[in-house]
Amino acid sequence: MDQVVGFSSAGSRTRAPRTIVVLGATGSIGQSTAEILCAAPEAFKVAAIAGGRDALALAAMAKRLGASFAAIADPKGYAALKEALSGTGIKAAAGPEAVIEAALHPSDIVMGAIAGTAGVEPTFAALEAGRTIALANKECLVCAGSAFMSQAALSGTRLLPVDSEHNAIFQALGDADPASIEMMTLTASGGPFRTWTREAIAAATPEQALAHPNWAMGPKVTIDSAGLMNKGLEIIEAHYLFGIEAERLDVLVHAQSIVHGLVSFADGSVTAGLAAPDMKVPIAHCLSYPERMKTAARRLDLAAIGQLTFERPDYDRFPALRVALAALKTGQGLPTIMNAANEVFVDAFIKKLISFHDIARLVEEACEAALADGTAQEPATIGEALALNHFVRERALAAL
Repeated sequence: MDQVVGFSSAGSRTRAPRTIVVLGATGSIGQSTAEILCAAPEAFKVAAIAGGRDALALAAMAKRLGASFAAIADPKGYAALKEALSGTGIKAAAGPEAVIEAALHPSDIVMGAIAGTAGVEPTFAALEAGRTIALANKECLVCAGSAFMSQAALSGTRLLPVDSEHNAIFQALGDADPASIEMMTLTASGGPFRTWTREAIAAATPEQALAHPNWAMGPKVTIDSAGLMNKGLEIIEAHYLFGIEAERLDVLVHAQSIVHGLVSFADGSVTAGLAAPDMKVPIAHCLSYPERMKTAARRLDLAAIGQLTFERPDYDRFPALRVALAALKTGQGLPTIMNAANEVFVDAFIKKLISFHDIARLVEEACEAALADGTAQEPATIGEALALNHFVRERALAAL
């Protein structure tokens, strides 16, 4: 039976506190992580945290978690962070190098939750140092999957998937032989546009795209989810995490967001991971792995839900998913290129510079241009991945 983290009825601790570093502490995953940590102060100790631009929120989080070190990526936030932490004994630092310093603090597990490509370098630094990574940043694997998985093997450590879909599959897999797997299926809620026509989706506003029916997420991932690009990125992530080729990876639209992932085996059996749509569930699983801990997450009541529905994704209405799957099947660095271009064009959509369907069209054009001019070479190292990412971003910005 799995051991439960916390105190026994006699009041003795079941194990020593686990030391945690939280990268991306002020984002949605970081805030959910903080709820888990604060609910079990006897089980966890926070060594360091890092955030992006919000110095006051980062300082408040550092004090709430009792961290010893707080790093803000934006150097302009240093003065505000230092002032807010004055007298607390918590060290403040700023800049990308400070975020890496946070990542390298001695710890048992690093929560890698910095949004976008900005999370690649600090998360990889922690992996190189032999830290176990609770991975909530899918761009790490989409942008530099080969480098990350090679380093994990070299360091003898592991990446624990925080995304609800990958976490569900991770739990459903157990110790199964990969050769026995016929199909891995990730589910998608369908987002706010699940029942919209193609024409209505094309005319959607950023405000409409940000109104996700099931999940509270940051703006970039929410926009990705609305167009199913997020599911395409997750398919690429699953390819690297589980070593499964594209032909054995599938997507189902599941509006209730109860079944998060399924594994179909050669004997005809299917194992599924189910939970209420609450990121605290996979976060708690990763932070306490291989044990289990109690959480206040909403319990699943299937009788109350009554019905679970599934449907195939519509690649005509949601072309971004088709583009992402094609990038994985083609390879040659296209996942890195697609991810970089997508970040630029999602930002342009949020700023109302392009339409919603322009995102997928322009991302596809960026991939085609890279194939045509020979820049679509798979990066073997983090440096190569970030260099390719920078080149594609510059070219994408010039296309606006």
